[in-house]
Amino acid sequence: MEIQQLYTNCLSEAAYFIASEGEAAVIDPLRDVDTYLKMAEEKGVKIKYIFETHFHADFVSGHIELSQKTGAPIIYGPDAEASFKVHIAKDGEEFSVGKLKIKAIHTPGHTLESTCYLLHDEAGSPYCIFTGDTLFIGDVGRPDLFSGNLSKEDLAGMMYESLNDKIKPLNDNIIVYPAHGPGSSCGKNLGPETFSTIGAQKATNYAMKDMTRDEFIKAVTTGLNTPPSYFPINARINKEGYSNLDDVYEKGLQPLTTAQFKDKITEGAWILDTRPETIFTQGFVPESISIGLNGRFAEWAGTLLPYDQSLILVTELGKERETITRLARVGIDNVQGYLNGGYEAWRDAGEAIDLIIDIEPDEMAMDIPFDNLMEIIDVRKPSEFDIAHVKGAINIPLDTLSDPLNVAMVDDASNLYVHCGGGYRSVIAASILKRHGYHNLRNVLGGFAKMKAEKGIPVVMPGKIGA
Repeated sequence: MEIQQLYTNCLSEAAYFIASEGEAAVIDPLRDVDTYLKMAEEKGVKIKYIFETHFHADFVSGHIELSQKTGAPIIYGPDAEASFKVHIAKDGEEFSVGKLKIKAIHTPGHTLESTCYLLHDEAGSPYCIFTGDTLFIGDVGRPDLFSGNLSKEDLAGMMYESLNDKIKPLNDNIIVYPAHGPGSSCGKNLGPETFSTIGAQKATNYAMKDMTRDEFIKAVTTGLNTPPSYFPINARINKEGYSNLDDVYEKGLQPLTTAQFKDKITEGAWILDTRPETIFTQGFVPESISIGLNGRFAEWAGTLLPYDQSLILVTELGKERETITRLARVGIDNVQGYLNGGYEAWRDAGEAIDLIIDIEPDEMAMDIPFDNLMEIIDVRKPSEFDIAHVKGAINIPLDTLSDPLNVAMVDDASNLYVHCGGGYRSVIAASILKRHGYHNLRNVLGGFAKMKAEKGIPVVMPGKIGA
């Protein structure tokens, strides 16, 4: 028996590859399926089943393409309705993979079709459970995502029954393998680990504690942030299908000369620059949007880029395919090519360039007493801002900048000092503001993490008495 967790940090997503006696199963695969095909070839096994724990909202699954390339059926749990051929498992239905048995356990709550898969080892003993978004480490899946006319309270009630009737009764030593880890927006506050045990979750996970149904509903529905705007788009794509990734590569991996790149801009394409933020600020093609591959790239691309908008890329040399792959993971398939030679080719051709001024927190501290036009823009989440922020700062969360009306609320007569938590999000925000014509701005290096240690920058902590 072999179980391998394939974890993708950018999406906080875990897929699983299970193998036994020449057969294999894949659970919750990402869209770029070559990894699973290569693993099967190297291990000399045939992929027999593709299990989906639910219709994912935060990424586009590789279920359809992997099925096309292997002939393996796609398995969903009860109440799943798809526009392509799937096998709808009955609650309790078992599937054999070599000497292993995988049992479908219907656990509605995160979504109606949410299903866990309990794996029995060669001896027939329950060994681990793949919980999807039903049970995370330290949390459970949020119950407010796209389940028809049901309220979050309705789904939370279903989650209560799923956990108490089907998950808690399992042996404490059973390993828990969830679909997501820390940073995922599919829960409120996932723990730092990517696997655990039933016993450990009973002891430490607030949602696995003994409580009444009403207490549980209140606990899991309180404190939910607004889900990323691309979630319903990805959920629909996973239900209805998507383009073959090979076709997406063929269209997107087109090297463009500087002249061709300019023509695409004239035709209305948006420029996406995926170089690291510290490099981007030093020089970029005017009107570029910066989303660096070194951060939570796919999540921010899905949140900030229109899905019907054609894109052209500026990347570090050799990063073109990776960029297209990671965009495709959230369903963005409309890349029309990339700047051959990267930003340097544009600069060396003598074309106009733009830049963003970076300043250290101590420079900002020196400006505070004298700059009467200063406006400090904090693009962190409201929950971060509420804990502590710079006195007088305006909170404009980065995800709200996808709406031009929110951008228009920024005072173009002010000197804008933009910051986030550590420096990644602020450059994205600054590039968006630049694209909308705001040029009197500064990017504060190191973000709030560095700013709060600077004596000349006043910080308020609303949660503290006397703040």
